[in-house]
Parts: sequence; C-alpha cells; structure tokens
Amino acid sequence: MRISAKLSVIIAAIFAAVCFGVAITGFSSLGGISDPTQLDDAKGFAWFWAFLGGIGVVFGAVGLWLLRSEADHTAA
Repeated sequence: MRISAKLSVIIAAIFAAVCFGVAITGFSSLGGISDPTQLDDAKGFAWFWAFLGGIGVVFGAVGLWLLRSEADHTAA
C-alpha cells in the first residue's frame, strides 16, 4: 500500500493532535496526585506523549517541505 505525500502530512497532523491531547490530559491531572513516585511517573508519561507529538509535528513539517520543494521543482 502506498501513501501519498499529502496523506502522510494529514496522518502526521492527526497523530500529533492525539499525542498532544493525551499529554495535555496527563499534565492537567497532575494536581490530584499526592504520592511523589506516582507524580514522577505521571510526569514522565505526559512528557513521553508530548515527545511523540513533537515527532509527529517534525514528520508533518518534513512532509510539507517535500511537497513544497516538489511543487517548486515541477514549476521551474
């Protein structure tokens, strides 16, 4: 199965949005945790999902860059 460049950018955006949503949920629920070990684990979980969201943004940006460079190359 082949995925077009435009579809890969859309998939990356959806992936990043879901990951950032999980990270925001994780960060917003930190206030109710009183155990320090559990708090550190929850922070690590939220930061991991934020990292994954950043990876999604990077791959989406690379996909957009490839689309634009391809459009510039074919227009010239």
